[in-house]
Amino acid sequence: MTPVVQLYWLRVGLGLVAGVITGGLATFGNLSDSTTLVNSITVALLIYFVTYYILRGFYKNKIEKQSKILSTAIGMYFVSWLTFFVLFYTVFALALGLVK
Repeated sequence: MTPVVQLYWLRVGLGLVAGVITGGLATFGNLSDSTTLVNSITVALLIYFVTYYILRGFYKNKIEKQSKILSTAIGMYFVSWLTFFVLFYTVFALALGLVK
């Protein structure tokens, strides 16, 4: 598996993890309805950029263009984050009885 493909699937997995974290924060945190999505997007972006700096160290010598480390699978990260955020937010809300 090439380093770009590894990075791609790693970002998809990180989107899943970010979705679980933000879904839990949105459900169990004391957030008002208007700021829940904004705070969740902020946490997802924070996770993306923190992991970018970590992954940049691992893939620095394996991928030629450094900008490719930032842009690889950015769309899939946010699609998987949004999918799992909605899924886990709904599951957590149903488990707490917030939604009937």
